[in-house]
Amino acid sequence: MKIYTKTGDQGNTSLLGGTRVAKSNLRIDAYGTVDELNSYIGLLRDQSVNEKRTDLLKEIQDRLFTLGADLATAPGKDKVKKPDLQLSDIALLEQEMDQMQELLPPLTAFILPGGHQSVSFCHLARTVCRRAERLSVELNLIEPVSELVIQYLNRLSDYLFVLGRMMALELKVDEVTWNPRNK
Repeated sequence: MKIYTKTGDQGNTSLLGGTRVAKSNLRIDAYGTVDELNSYIGLLRDQSVNEKRTDLLKEIQDRLFTLGADLATAPGKDKVKKPDLQLSDIALLEQEMDQMQELLPPLTAFILPGGHQSVSFCHLARTVCRRAERLSVELNLIEPVSELVIQYLNRLSDYLFVLGRMMALELKVDEVTWNPRNK
């Protein structure tokens, strides 16, 4: 099978269900950003500090493909066969955050991204996740987006914030805190 089809050479692409849209369409931007996020999660999965979280991060990547399929489905194409996101997927992220937070010191200041390259990768993933969430919310103002998609992205960005803190703890690096000038 050839990778290139030439069907997008004029700046259009197909959604699941066959609807053709411009590659600049907000729906394409939303699921393209989810794809970008998935790459960052892969980068996090490859960090040695996350060896014990490899399976969980792979699970998150699988869910992001599910979420991307949902975003890539044209409105009204409910008959398109695709995997589904479930409340248990969100509950898993919450459970993982709760477990990590039991081990973390209380948060007393805003945290700046950085301190260690692996932690910085986590913050990059978090910010891409927030962008995917914003785009999905914006798309939902125009065309319906599953509530679970938006909830999952919201919870995942929270998870990535907590994960960054946990990674810093495990790497024995100080969290970089924001010290406002006018304080």
